Amino acid sequence: MEKRRLYMDYSATTPVKKEVLDAMMPYLTDYFGNASSFHTFGREAKNALDKAREQVANLVNAKPSEIYFTAGGTESDNWALEGVAFAHREKGNHIITSKIEHHGILHTCEYLEKHHGFEVTYLDVDSEGKVSLEQLEAAIKDNTILISIMFANNEIGTVQPIAEIAKIAKKHKVLFHTDAVQAAGNIPIDVKELDVDLMSMSSHKIYGPKGIGALYIKTGTKLHTFVHGGAQERRRRAGTENIPSIVGYGKAAEIAKSNMENHVKNLTELRAKLINQILEKIPYTRVNGSLDDRLPGNVNFSFEFIEGEGILLLLDMLGIAASSGSACTSGSLDPSHVLMAIGLPHEIAHGSLRLTIGDFTTEDDIDYIIEHLPAVIERLRSMSPLYDQAMKNK
Repeated sequence: MEKRRLYMDYSATTPVKKEVLDAMMPYLTDYFGNASSFHTFGREAKNALDKAREQVANLVNAKPSEIYFTAGGTESDNWALEGVAFAHREKGNHIITSKIEHHGILHTCEYLEKHHGFEVTYLDVDSEGKVSLEQLEAAIKDNTILISIMFANNEIGTVQPIAEIAKIAKKHKVLFHTDAVQAAGNIPIDVKELDVDLMSMSSHKIYGPKGIGALYIKTGTKLHTFVHGGAQERRRRAGTENIPSIVGYGKAAEIAKSNMENHVKNLTELRAKLINQILEKIPYTRVNGSLDDRLPGNVNFSFEFIEGEGILLLLDMLGIAASSGSACTSGSLDPSHVLMAIGLPHEIAHGSLRLTIGDFTTEDDIDYIIEHLPAVIERLRSMSPLYDQAMKNK
């Protein structure tokens, strides 16, 4: 019997939808010109580039001229932080972020601290993973030049109060960047309504190709050039544009925009069923992150007395692909910095499981997990001295 293949790791990467692949293919074969060339082939590529820029802009209600293509969300994060830091250092050298950011932000902050003398404040979060608006405002100083708070967390799915943060930033004349890699295309976003200055996005979270992303830069925002060497992306990021992937990203953004209502509704319903059933069937289990302000497809559990690696291994044997945290740190044995930041002790943080749902997830898939996950947890707990001791102490 063929092994079941059930993908429950959509927060890591998504499959490319057929419509996206169909849109990309001609630009790998027939319309392969360089968008900077003046001949017919170049004009075809330039037209495709312009169309994709408009599609991505429409997804978040930006102007096409405010969308700059990058190699992905991490590059967009790097550019936002370094671009502001080097363009505004005459005003100050202080950056504010949170302790649960993606490593694309945290490692860039560390780099700016270590090698360029910048000062970074890492805000605490509450038990749901939300920053305190009061603490955020109190952290702003005369030399603060940037606030960078992620839109939605990649591990626990918590959505931050972005509009309120933007208001605080504007009040103090500080630029505001948000890493919206998990959010853009998965929940409705209007950059004009939110009034953010910079926002990172990526194709591979919304059924587009890997290796292509975008940085929204609000008109008038002063930002250092990221890659030198050519006039591409309005002289701010040099290099021949990856037209096939950009076309794919544009198509994926167009689909996400048109399908947003159904996407949110379907994933939220499946997520609710999964959470409710697992909490009912498996004792000593908690859901990490906010239950109210949460990405529609994100579920993150902690199971006491066991470790996440064992859960992943047994689930994989059942054909279920899941994760215990961010895909960027899957090789690490350290507990998730996100789970530690929301106050979980090491032993509980180690027993985490992230199950993320996407457009190809069915109710039958959810039923399959509900059927098999309790037995997986029971098997691992039966081998756990911690569980045995806890039961004896009841």
